[in-house]
Amino acid sequence: MDRNTFTGLFLIMIILAGSFYFFKPSEAELKKAKETEKIDSLKKAGVTATTLKDTVKNTAVANPAVDSLALKGPFGTALAGTELNTVIENENLLITLSNKGGKIASVQVKGQKTFDGKPLILFSGNNNKFGLNINAAGKVINTNDLYFTPVKNGNSVTMRANYGANAYVEFAYDLKAASNKVAFNVNLVGLQQVISGNTINLNWDATLLQQEKSIESEHRYSAPYYKYLDGDVNHLSVSKDEKEELTKGKIQWVSFKQHFFSASLIAKQAFEKGSLEVKIPTTPGQIKFYSANMQLPYTHLANQAYEMEFYFGTNKFSTLKAQGYDLEQQVDMGYWPLKYVNRFIVLPVFNFLNGFGWGYGLIIFALTILLKLALSPLTYKSYLSMAKMRVLKPEMDEIKAKVGEDNPTLVQQEYLKLYKKAGVNPLGGCLPMVLQLPLVMAFFFFFPNLFELRQESFLWMKDLSTYDEFIRFGVKIPFIGDHLSLMCVLMTISTLIMTYFNNQVSGATGQMKYIGYIMPVIFLGVLNSYPAGLNYYYFLANLMTFGQQFLIRKMVDDDKIHALIQQNKAKPADEKKKKSKFQQRLDDYMRQQQQQQGKK
Repeated sequence: MDRNTFTGLFLIMIILAGSFYFFKPSEAELKKAKETEKIDSLKKAGVTATTLKDTVKNTAVANPAVDSLALKGPFGTALAGTELNTVIENENLLITLSNKGGKIASVQVKGQKTFDGKPLILFSGNNNKFGLNINAAGKVINTNDLYFTPVKNGNSVTMRANYGANAYVEFAYDLKAASNKVAFNVNLVGLQQVISGNTINLNWDATLLQQEKSIESEHRYSAPYYKYLDGDVNHLSVSKDEKEELTKGKIQWVSFKQHFFSASLIAKQAFEKGSLEVKIPTTPGQIKFYSANMQLPYTHLANQAYEMEFYFGTNKFSTLKAQGYDLEQQVDMGYWPLKYVNRFIVLPVFNFLNGFGWGYGLIIFALTILLKLALSPLTYKSYLSMAKMRVLKPEMDEIKAKVGEDNPTLVQQEYLKLYKKAGVNPLGGCLPMVLQLPLVMAFFFFFPNLFELRQESFLWMKDLSTYDEFIRFGVKIPFIGDHLSLMCVLMTISTLIMTYFNNQVSGATGQMKYIGYIMPVIFLGVLNSYPAGLNYYYFLANLMTFGQQFLIRKMVDDDKIHALIQQNKAKPADEKKKKSKFQQRLDDYMRQQQQQQGKK
């Protein structure tokens, strides 16, 4: 064997030895392989899929050892154990209970998916905690750290952590068929001489996971909500970290509300007081971190019982309303008076149209038509007033040329005299538009919070509850964002065209002619990340406004308006109708201006 051959063989041996060392499987991989072998053997033995599923879910998880001295203290036998999961489910929910803390470890809402098609999990993981703080024998025990013994009977599960003989903490869960509510009862048995104080603290922490495509929208509409027993529903900040002490009365419920889903805890006997906290995490995929610390009254009974219930599910208005306790007020319908417009006008009409079984694109179209028909009298008055002002414009230009631009006060006085003689209200075009504004603005809150639009497609829009990505830039551009919504672009173009025609009708000149073009451009940046359903509505509203103006233009004759104005100007003062409030204000204003001119 020559030297080169020996060297080659030696290098091969080193490589083989190194590969065995560096590429050997880890302990976790070996453990996983053993579990897979175990499952395969169960399959070969004829174990059913359901039994196999339960076997995997109830795989024991080893936990760190507990000091032997601690095992002899309060709840000593419950301080150590093996974490096991118990599953209860119905048509709506799949709930995983953990014996570690006797708590709900995770909740899956059946029939719903995340934006990327995954099962919709409200909360899951070690960041989610639930338990009582109990001051027992001078030591504060958090039940979240105790190991409970589960007993399952159908969809009812009882979790018990023993303190001693005939003394224990018990959590009882019961999930009814086709329900989104889980009955939750707390029983403190035989602890009346052990627990000190007159209150018990209940702590609930949860980290909400991203469910929707637009994380900005989820931040915008997610917040912890609460309701005092005899008060209104309120919430913490949606845009920043905040902590609030709830000390104004007894609290009926607290809710960890996300954009389209929520987890609520309702107390049958209200919480004495408490605090709520919200934090915005920096970890990708997490929306908000919520924490609730509530106080329950403790009267040292031999069997102290508390009745509560959880609600897990969608933020569909009708679904929340059916649960009672004013939970539907978590759906943001806007500020006063917009929320009343949405709740008592827009929502009933939407539900009526939804009863026909149409697609939501067609429902929005029909809703827009009904709205425009309802507002058509105001639209007609607004157009007619703008037409009168357009007819008067030549006379107004003559007054301006005669008086001179250097005396604006006198120009306005002469304008007011002309309005009075012609019987024209210069605000007549604005007032109808102001009256329409609450209905128009109400939709700004209605569509982004409408659960029915979630993951509903129309034309190229895959989800009407979020933005449509016509162009995705890959990087964030100031004012626009990382995408461009086609429906938002169409809405902006239609608004610019409508502004142009309105300027033609009103005869606007100077700066007023161009101010109207600024707002549509601003709305492009604002609404680009808003739901496609909202931009679709505004686009339809603009198209229907064009149609209304076209019909009204056929009905309104400028020559007839001019003739009517001249007749009003020719009438003697005593033949004219009784002065309106607006005309009286004009007269008062003119007298004040004349007095000021006289003093000067």
